[in-house]
Amino acid sequence: RKYLVSGFSTEGLQCKKMKQAYLAKEGCTLRVRIADDKAFLTIKGKTEGISRAEFEYEIPMEDANAMMELAIYPPVIKTRYYAEVDGKIWEVDVFEGENEGLIMAEIELSSENEEFILPEWAKEEVTGDKRYYNAYLAKKPYKKWE
Repeated sequence: RKYLVSGFSTEGLQCKKMKQAYLAKEGCTLRVRIADDKAFLTIKGKTEGISRAEFEYEIPMEDANAMMELAIYPPVIKTRYYAEVDGKIWEVDVFEGENEGLIMAEIELSSENEEFILPEWAKEEVTGDKRYYNAYLAKKPYKKWE
């Protein structure tokens, strides 16, 4: 589940600096991501409801940097913070560059019906709104929305 965020404090939280680019977007998404000093190749399947298959593999940094050059859109740059709420980890992304001003939180659940506590800083739910997919933000950055 994904939410817009307001009033979130990053103080004392662990974080990772991320740069990710999309190599293909037709039926499935193929992404390369550099997170601090590690790199990953991710394949995401078609969204069904609020779920989708996802496969992620660590790759050599040299390969990731070369793959960034193959991107079909400019990379998405963000800092991801990890906040624990009621025993669950929320990933809060603070975007930079052309997506600056956008802050989103995401929680991964074991099922669509799993219950969880919504933190006070998690505001409007945007789960399923394709405009908030990172692949869409690469193609049409937040600063360019009407």
